[in-house]
Amino acid sequence: MLVTPADNPYEEPRSGRLTAWGNALLAGLVPPDNAADAVLGRDESHRVTGLPGDAPGEQHALTWALGRLRVLGVSGLRLALPSAGHPLGLTGPSEFNARALGAGEAVLAVGMPLGLVPEVEVFGPPGDRSATVLWRCSEVNEAPPADVPSLHEAERELADGLREATVLLTRLDVAGADPGALRALDAYRKRGDAELLAPGYPPRAVRVLESARQVAALLSIASGGHGAAVSASEMAARQAVLAPLSRTARRAQVAAYNALVDERGTD
Repeated sequence: MLVTPADNPYEEPRSGRLTAWGNALLAGLVPPDNAADAVLGRDESHRVTGLPGDAPGEQHALTWALGRLRVLGVSGLRLALPSAGHPLGLTGPSEFNARALGAGEAVLAVGMPLGLVPEVEVFGPPGDRSATVLWRCSEVNEAPPADVPSLHEAERELADGLREATVLLTRLDVAGADPGALRALDAYRKRGDAELLAPGYPPRAVRVLESARQVAALLSIASGGHGAAVSASEMAARQAVLAPLSRTARRAQVAAYNALVDERGTD
């Protein structure tokens, strides 16, 4: 079963983990094995294919692949979280963008026109599932990534977005939401900042990412059921509010994960 970040809005996107810990590794802040373990998380395995010079179908362990990217001149990684009509963080070409959109995420290299898209295969019974991930690397266009805000811009947008999401939820019958979603939200709220990002990231990036994930989790509850909205017009009004808030949350996540590269570039 293939999955995308939209399947579980409470989980950190794998491309986010690769971006954060890959950046920490490339900056010399963590050893390769620590970075690979953090990217792996609870998954069974991560492999990389399609690196420059690879034979067709050749695959590599994550530690080897990150080392190879550094040798090729990659100095950092940037996150993309595209959705339909919003190629957030992408640069093209269209073939790469289509694969990234299908996955809902991607990682773009800094210093080399390369991008990686994860293919996630989930297996096992409910409650005891794991996943294997194959990162497919290919060339991308050398162009500014689409619609990525600065960390300062993202923080300002999120302050307004979080207030709007909170007001919206007070108007909904949250108690009528799916119990599983509510349990996941409660578990998410109890997690500490220590699980966010990687060594070297500025405190502001951690704050922005935490707020962005709060907004995403709240929006998942708000869109998961009919709640207090009982008419078609009320449902349409709710979606009109949810759509821009979702975009704001994704833009902020991208800005937070990219902060280590972006701030280093402004030093």
